[in-house]
Amino acid sequence: MTLRSKTPKMPPKVEKEPAKVIEVDISDDEANDGVGATPTNNNKTTSQQQSSVALTPVSSNKNLVSQSFWKAGAYDVGPTTRPPLDHGQLEHARVHPKFLHSNATSHKWAFGAIAELLDNAVDEIHNGATFVKVDKIDIMKDNSPALLFQDDGGGMDPARIRKCMSLGYSSKKSNTTIGQYGNGFKTSTMRLGADVIVLSRATSASRATQSVGLLSYTFLRRTGQDDVIVPMIDFDVSGNWAEPIIYGSQDDWSANLRIILEWSPFPSKEELMLQFEDIGPHGTKIIIYNLWLNDEGIYELSFDDDDEDIRLRDEACRGSLTKLNKKAVELQSHISYRIRYSLRDYVSILYLRKFKNFSIVLRGKPVQQFNIADELQHSNVVTVETTIGFAKEFPSIPVCGFNVYHKNRLIRPFWKVSADGSSKGSGVIGVLEANFIEPAHDKQDFERSSLFIRLEARLKQILNDYWKGHCHLMGYQPPNFRSHHVQKEPLVQPLIGLAANVGQEVVQPIVSLPANIGQGLSNGHTGSHDQLVSTDGSGPISVDQICEENIQLFMRCEEHMQKENELKQTIEGLEKELKEAKMKRDQLSLYLETRKKQKIVEPQTGNV
Repeated sequence: MTLRSKTPKMPPKVEKEPAKVIEVDISDDEANDGVGATPTNNNKTTSQQQSSVALTPVSSNKNLVSQSFWKAGAYDVGPTTRPPLDHGQLEHARVHPKFLHSNATSHKWAFGAIAELLDNAVDEIHNGATFVKVDKIDIMKDNSPALLFQDDGGGMDPARIRKCMSLGYSSKKSNTTIGQYGNGFKTSTMRLGADVIVLSRATSASRATQSVGLLSYTFLRRTGQDDVIVPMIDFDVSGNWAEPIIYGSQDDWSANLRIILEWSPFPSKEELMLQFEDIGPHGTKIIIYNLWLNDEGIYELSFDDDDEDIRLRDEACRGSLTKLNKKAVELQSHISYRIRYSLRDYVSILYLRKFKNFSIVLRGKPVQQFNIADELQHSNVVTVETTIGFAKEFPSIPVCGFNVYHKNRLIRPFWKVSADGSSKGSGVIGVLEANFIEPAHDKQDFERSSLFIRLEARLKQILNDYWKGHCHLMGYQPPNFRSHHVQKEPLVQPLIGLAANVGQEVVQPIVSLPANIGQGLSNGHTGSHDQLVSTDGSGPISVDQICEENIQLFMRCEEHMQKENELKQTIEGLEKELKEAKMKRDQLSLYLETRKKQKIVEPQTGNV
């Protein structure tokens, strides 16, 4: 897919005003020439160009525009007419505006779309970027909120911004850059809002330029377009003022500017130019507006719950609809749950390695990067460069799973590889970077390849091996461990209705407990079912109490083992000191014996 110009192509040095209205096309001849970095020269007259782009709203479509993302593609498409082709001009496949919406549905989760835009800024680190800002701004036109992304990277010149706006083009093929499909900008921006305006400033070959591009689903729908039209303008700012770069005619440039001013948040050229003031000599600003609403007609993104955060309204409200018990509240306080609705928490673990000279500033406050591997209990590093251990909150919060990264970017958080219903692996968290498998297009999962299947099997083996060697540290009975005391005299019996689940794999906690107790504990069950009746009739005993006693016993056992080791070391030290003392004694004894012999010999020698 390429950007196809409605006006003549960019010559080597013709500069008076910005780029024409351009279309997103698919054509065999253009595919061979590369992605149209500049408008193509198709010898159309200005009148032909203007007739192909309707600038007035179509009444039949205007009232059918939905502000909910999942319904935004449901509008009627009226009959369209196109001017006849010039002699020798080839027909090309067109991309209907509805494709922008259907393409964006690859992002089921709004935070996944935001992550795509952050990836673009992170990829600019090699061009000198030191920050990316994510914030909410207010649109003065209609007093509505908009989402701002701004970085101080290398920016985009006229050619590069056209590649950014085209579909399926990507020049990022290095081992360090995250983007690779050339689709992330379009899918992510259209997933968050109906419209986006991009402003970028760059310097290339001693020439400073600034460019504006508008991708407006609202404009395309309301004017009844049957092709994706992307108005763009460019300026040469090498001198003391911004001089329009013209690739065709002044009328073409003015038509692009007119569309941008009518359908963007900035109704005048002066206001539009003011947006470049805080960009600096290079960088990019992305403003997404007409943000999508949820099914209740409220903005999908919430900016009011926390002045330093952006939240997903539906996810944040889901847990507050019902009364939660203590363990459920504790679970929802863990980062594995908070990343579902808090952008700050999600971004904090989005990248595996901490940035040295780059920061992500969310609503005016830098995000503190967090690596959960740094807080694991009894951590261990195994093959495939996986750090694995127990969550520091376990067993209070039974969170588990693997955080799998690709090229430093979190792709799959808290991936549970153990079987459902099994308590094996409870509380175990792993962190690894898997650059050998490819992520899906939305970068929220991996492609289901043979490598993925092998990775999943390997992670299961890693989990099993770690559990066998470390589960006892958290109060669980190791697999294949048998206690004669448990078999002969069980200390407790389950209440009626709490029998072991048949056919489920269960790992028993230590201290003579029935098999299902460990499962109930790991699943965070609370209430009356968490009580057991002692066989000696001394009264009910809670599972939490027994688990706590198990842990205390293990801690005491470890203390005794540590003391035993210390005593052994003390004994070895004392034995060494004793040996040295004996050697000194022998030396002194030998010395005294020698002195005695000398005293006896001396008088005898004198008498002679």
